[in-house]
Amino acid sequence: MTNKELVLAFYDEVFNGWDTSHLDRYVREDYIQHNPDVEDGLAGFTRFIEFFTSMRPHVDIIRCDEVGDMVYVFFKCTMGNGVINKVMDMYRIQDGRLAEHWDVVEHDVAAKMAAGKNSHGIF
Repeated sequence: MTNKELVLAFYDEVFNGWDTSHLDRYVREDYIQHNPDVEDGLAGFTRFIEFFTSMRPHVDIIRCDEVGDMVYVFFKCTMGNGVINKVMDMYRIQDGRLAEHWDVVEHDVAAKMAAGKNSHGIF
């Protein structure tokens, strides 16, 4: 399995399938997190993802690519309440599992989409 395939399987099972039962297959015990709202380690990530999936997100991947041990994912995240977020995640993969994570999130983009000054859209 390529690094990109690993991340796509992770998104499908966890983010879209809301299944957190196999996180240890995807995430290293010593996972490093650069989002200040999420704790380091598998246990910290598990606490976050269980909360996050309780909001019933759906991820539509716009682009995903890998360069060496890095995988980049750009996606539309529609929460169960209809709020849409634009997200860019970046992962470092080590020994076939997620080892480190960075993200950029633009929250609740529906109004921005409607008020755009061009016709390209944000996705």
